[in-house]
Amino acid sequence: MRVGIGLPTQIRDMDAAIIPQWASRAEDAGFSSLATVGRIAYPGVMDTVALAGAAAATSRIGLSSNVMLTTVLPALLFAKELAGIDAMSGGRLTLGVGIGGNRADDFVVDGLPPRHLGRRMDADLEVYHRLWRAEPVGGGVNPAVPADTRPIPLLFGGMAAPSYRRMATWGEGYVAGALPAPTVEPMFDAARHAWRDADREGSPKLVAIAYYVFGDVDRGRANINDYYQATGEEFAHEMAKSVRANVDEVREAVNSFEAIGADELILHPAVADLDEVNKLADAVL
Repeated sequence: MRVGIGLPTQIRDMDAAIIPQWASRAEDAGFSSLATVGRIAYPGVMDTVALAGAAAATSRIGLSSNVMLTTVLPALLFAKELAGIDAMSGGRLTLGVGIGGNRADDFVVDGLPPRHLGRRMDADLEVYHRLWRAEPVGGGVNPAVPADTRPIPLLFGGMAAPSYRRMATWGEGYVAGALPAPTVEPMFDAARHAWRDADREGSPKLVAIAYYVFGDVDRGRANINDYYQATGEEFAHEMAKSVRANVDEVREAVNSFEAIGADELILHPAVADLDEVNKLADAVL
């Protein structure tokens, strides 16, 4: 199982200048991927901006999102941004996507309300791939992207049956929420079943995520609690409790997700402290 690290995009009032430094340090340490967690209605850094900054600061490490709520954004403009990030990185971007819906304040774009999200995502996926095929846009003759643009690999989150079917139709794999391995295991099984039902060859890529902190544990748990407040006090509290807070807990997370067949575990930071990159590397790499 590969081990990646998150960028601190979801931490309230974090300094965006840390992103390139964090990305470079993570690549030097040997992590498999850099990933984002984020939302619009929160004072962090936009996923696409963070991924672009990370792409410019690195040359080898993978880039991904866990997961980006694509239904809050205009499909054609979003797909063009992603194509640019992928090209800037030399083809290192994998996009984790979800429909959202439980955080209504993220839907800030006129005409894109938190309704009919599954249908909207299905339509958006068609738009993404037409744009990535360099088909003309806007009723004219010009494509929005260069001719050598590739279709960006997609991972899908979600626990409803349409999410798994969507993954098997459009995706390369499945990314679970930040939940314990015993809770994630049936989700991985459902992803495998959907893959087989769709007659896809091989197996879906299975990605797990978790939060960690080595320094100020109380501040880290408070940061995660704050980020998840929009989903309710009880869930936010449980997410804060789930933060792995020392070497033993982080290693237990690695072992537990490896045991259920995860291909990659992304450990997201609970504090925006550059020392957390090296401390995590020392613990798990």
